Amino acid sequence: MPFVDDRVFAASDLLEKVKKNLIIEHDQDDSLLMGFIVGAVSYAESKQKKTPGTYATMPMPPTTEQAVIMMVTQFYESRDGSTGGFFSDSPAAGERSWETIDRLLLLEKDWRF
Repeated sequence: MPFVDDRVFAASDLLEKVKKNLIIEHDQDDSLLMGFIVGAVSYAESKQKKTPGTYATMPMPPTTEQAVIMMVTQFYESRDGSTGGFFSDSPAAGERSWETIDRLLLLEKDWRF
């Protein structure tokens, strides 16, 4: 892995779930997926107004976990710059995916800020 911090260790817990969602059985893309997971968790913490590294020290709610899995799937499937894998012929479907991700993340938003 290119770097090591607490989020990488938390992210490793999600790696197998992400690979199952993507139907990936090899480990050749694990470091790429880990980078996407770290980025997705960071996005989730920011969107939810959480302190960076929150999910390295506390459990991630199931709704946030699902949003992270969906984000990583989108990142992985669209790494060539396209709309993304399954949604390649339907930009509107890709947009719906991001709307769902954001709605899942709002469920755990810290509304005090």
